[in-house]
Amino acid sequence: DVLKNWNWRLIGPAAPAGRAWTVVGVEANPKIIYVTTAGGGLWKSVNNGTTFIPIFNHETSASTGAVAIAKSNPNVLWLGTGEPASTRANSWGDGVYKSIDGGVTWKNMGLTDSREISAIVIHPNNPDIVYVAAMGYLWGTNSERGIFKTTDGGLSWTKSLFVNDTTGFIDLQMDPLNPEFLLDRKST
Repeated sequence: DVLKNWNWRLIGPAAPAGRAWTVVGVEANPKIIYVTTAGGGLWKSVNNGTTFIPIFNHETSASTGAVAIAKSNPNVLWLGTGEPASTRANSWGDGVYKSIDGGVTWKNMGLTDSREISAIVIHPNNPDIVYVAAMGYLWGTNSERGIFKTTDGGLSWTKSLFVNDTTGFIDLQMDPLNPEFLLDRKST
């Protein structure tokens, strides 16, 4: 009953490849929203989604799949490129990017051969500790897939979990009671 008079309307972005993957908001300021798209980069709204502006226009990948905001500093954003889909029309990316100014500027922080980054989680107290789920090549083998971790803000990465060169990962969740642990779907 609460939603019976609710009319859905598109609030954007509408044209960039037609697929949006991740929508996240800033907890301290819910008017700020970020949206990843299959082929149109990253979009930002500062007015509850009334309007969006593209903020990932000058990098070498237009395909984005995961975005995360540091709880300890909402100006720190991590963005995974490559859309996390298993379709014949996939757009792949060139690694993970970091912004320390709310998306004004970006720096590629590596994992350039991971192709599709589907999830990113940031430690709630330390934005230099980040986990990335990388799917890897959609139609072939490669070793840059699995769960990766950085403790130095992306200067170096360790492979925390790797099954084999054909198995990638698509989701991550941090334990809300203890950020030193990641959860699998059965734990949530």
